Amino acid sequence: MSEIVYLNGSLIPVNQARISPLDYGFLYGFGIFETMRAYDGKVFCLDRHLSRLVSSAETLGLPAITLDIEKAVKDTLVANNLSNARIRITVSAGEGGMGTQAGFPCPTVLVTTTAYQHYSEQTYEKGFRAVISSIRRNSQSPLTRLKSANYLENILAKQEAKAAGVDEAIFLNERDLVAEASMSNVFIVSGGILKTPRVENGILPGVTREIILELAPKLGIETVADDIWLDDFFEAQEAFLTNSLIEVMPLTRVAGKRIGSGKPGPVTRKFRQAYRELVVGYS
Repeated sequence: MSEIVYLNGSLIPVNQARISPLDYGFLYGFGIFETMRAYDGKVFCLDRHLSRLVSSAETLGLPAITLDIEKAVKDTLVANNLSNARIRITVSAGEGGMGTQAGFPCPTVLVTTTAYQHYSEQTYEKGFRAVISSIRRNSQSPLTRLKSANYLENILAKQEAKAAGVDEAIFLNERDLVAEASMSNVFIVSGGILKTPRVENGILPGVTREIILELAPKLGIETVADDIWLDDFFEAQEAFLTNSLIEVMPLTRVAGKRIGSGKPGPVTRKFRQAYRELVVGYS
């Protein structure tokens, strides 16, 4: 059976989906997206993702979204007979003229779903390895705080990781402060305190990052959003990455250097377990 996608109010086979060549998402990357996971047919934290989507749309001045995206997501899952899935919502400014000052009467809304295969337990026990990207995050750019369809820097950083034979790439900002990874947020454990880069240092405030910060007090762990330097990585006892797909992934090596023991630490394991319990309780 052909994959079914949701496009502008209709569920259609993917090979019949058509988007205008004058769509500003295609021409200029003028759009936003959200990626999330479904567990046993239920989309985890869908409300948070939709809230961020709407907020991002307002920030960019995108046309108002009048479609019921929550229903679109659920209908697309059902149409593809998926229970454990990766879901992406993409919203672009829609069709405009060839100039960048064109008006946008109606956004393009696309929902796609695919089966998601979770990383193996062996991967979580080994942890991710990362390089330092040659690309710098601009902490003054509004795009760093949005999940923008203009995702080229992230893709280039991911290519750097692949070329180096590792899993991720870490962005520093223009002040040499750690910002985030190409597809995930960053945490370190130092002196028993959980630290993550401040939003002001050029990061996307991820939904999973937000959940980790909410879980920390319940686990009796002090947290702080702070400036993190590269040396802080190498002095940390533990580090991990978060996003909606990988959940909580240990980060065991950065730039060829071992973090802590080079294995997932107790705090990382505690958060991973707590997050999994939250998912199980949700679904």
